[in-house]
Amino acid sequence: MLKLFVSTGLALVLALPAAAQEYPKKIPAPGGHALIPAPGAQRAYDDYKYAPARRVGDFLYISGVIAGPAPNEGRDAEAFKVQVRRAFTHIKRTLDAEGLTFADVAMINTFHVWNGPGFTGARDEQFAAFSAAKDEFMSAPHPAWTAVGTTGLLSDNGVVEIQMIAYAPQKR
Repeated sequence: MLKLFVSTGLALVLALPAAAQEYPKKIPAPGGHALIPAPGAQRAYDDYKYAPARRVGDFLYISGVIAGPAPNEGRDAEAFKVQVRRAFTHIKRTLDAEGLTFADVAMINTFHVWNGPGFTGARDEQFAAFSAAKDEFMSAPHPAWTAVGTTGLLSDNGVVEIQMIAYAPQKR
């Protein structure tokens, strides 16, 4: 894919990097498509055999995104807010790839490790930090939300996994 820029009558053609040309990628599937929003999400599809998001009819189902500390990151409430913001930024890229916003999210499911190695505070402190960071991305009217406690996530230091369902009417 090439981009054409025209300025003062002169046409300039620039080639985009291959990765920029391919994404977001939509793989046809029954009722819609599997969505791979960016090159980094391709690994989930290829290696772990799941779609980062899947459109079915008028809904977009977003697979869980884990928030937790990267190596050398803190495990307190302030560090956790940074980690949650990173996860929500990842989800935003997925929504953007489908032309949606957080206002289109109808349902959130979160799975919290209350007493794991990824967070040093108490359950209420973790939930308050998560909620504060979430509120930076999502405002009223609020989606439905189920928060579930669990003993672990796929990532050993994962603190919370965030799954969303967005209402995304197909353009007809």
